[in-house]
Amino acid sequence: MAKDTARTAIFDTVRKILGRGFTQNEVETLDDAIDCAGDDNRTCERLRPASKLTAGSQALELIKRFEGCASQRADGLIEAYPDPGTGGAPWTIGWGATGANIGPGTVWTQEQCDARLAEDVARHAKDVAEALGSIPTSQAQFEALVSFHYNTGAIRWATLTAKHRKGDHAGASEEFARWNKAGGRVLKGLVRRRQAEARVYASA
Repeated sequence: MAKDTARTAIFDTVRKILGRGFTQNEVETLDDAIDCAGDDNRTCERLRPASKLTAGSQALELIKRFEGCASQRADGLIEAYPDPGTGGAPWTIGWGATGANIGPGTVWTQEQCDARLAEDVARHAKDVAEALGSIPTSQAQFEALVSFHYNTGAIRWATLTAKHRKGDHAGASEEFARWNKAGGRVLKGLVRRRQAEARVYASA
C-alpha cells in the first residue's frame, strides 16, 4: 500500500512539473523507473519493453556466423543451395534467405545478399518485438531471440517465448537446445547455434 501511495505521489509531482498529463509511453517509462528504484543488482536498468528494442550487432553476428554466405562461385556470384536436413526445399541463398523466388539455379551478387540480410533481420526483429510487446527484455535477450526466430520462424508459438513472457529466463534459456533438428535429424550446426544463442540470452 505504501508503495502504491509513493507511486501516486511521484506521478502527481511529475505531472505538476510538466503541467500536463502523461502519454502512454511516459506512463510505462515512469512505471519501469519506479519499479527499478532500489534494485541493488541494477537488473531492471538492463530490461526494457521488448517493443522498444531493435536488433543490434550481436544478432547480426550470430546470424552471419551460423548462416554463412555460402556457395560462392568462382565468378564471385552466390548461388542457392538445398536445405541440409531435407536435401531440397527450402532452398537458401546468401545469409540464410529463403522464399518462393529462391530455388535451384537462383544466383545473387554479394550486394544483393547483404541487402536482403538487412531487410530480413529488421523484419524478424519486428516480429520478436510484436510477439513480446511490453514484456521486460534485455538487449542481449532480444538479440538472441532475433537470431532464434531468423532460423526457426517460431517466436510467436515456441515454449521458449512463453517462458520468457512469464519471466522464467532460466527456463527460456534451456529451451534453445530443443531446437536442434532439421528434417527430423539432429544437426551439429544447429546444436552449436542454439548453444551460442543461449549464451547470449543468459548474458543479460
